[in-house]
Amino acid sequence: MSAAQTICTVGYEGTTVAEFLAMLRREHVSLLVDVRAIAGSRRPGFAKTRLAANLADAGIEYLHLRGLGTPRDGRAAARAGRHAEMHAIFRAHLATPVAQTDLATLMSIVESGRRVCLLCLESDPTHCHRSLIVAEMQQRTPLTVLHLYPITDTD
Repeated sequence: MSAAQTICTVGYEGTTVAEFLAMLRREHVSLLVDVRAIAGSRRPGFAKTRLAANLADAGIEYLHLRGLGTPRDGRAAARAGRHAEMHAIFRAHLATPVAQTDLATLMSIVESGRRVCLLCLESDPTHCHRSLIVAEMQQRTPLTVLHLYPITDTD
């Protein structure tokens, strides 16, 4: 690949489905890649099946790459605010065959030129494993990262 492709990341924490979809459309995202280990959510509209349907209605494809999700002990560390511990756990997970397979899939999609956005819950990308995913990708190919923040009514 000669020129750097752009990949977006986003967390849906604190937003609504309508705000979230509007932001994805504004940014011309064609594929949302869910990198949650468990694609469930207590927030209405963000669990896997409903999210995929909401995205399809907006003309955006959905792909769940479970192998790029944070393992259980990493999620527990993140919930407890132990972000450095979560990062260490996720970096170790990223070396596993399942994570490497899904990372190769993601890299291939991004290198094809599609406008891709990685999804997780955490609104702050520095606390989220999606930043570690894109950092790993940047070690392998030129890549520009754009962290998106949905506009909310409280902004």
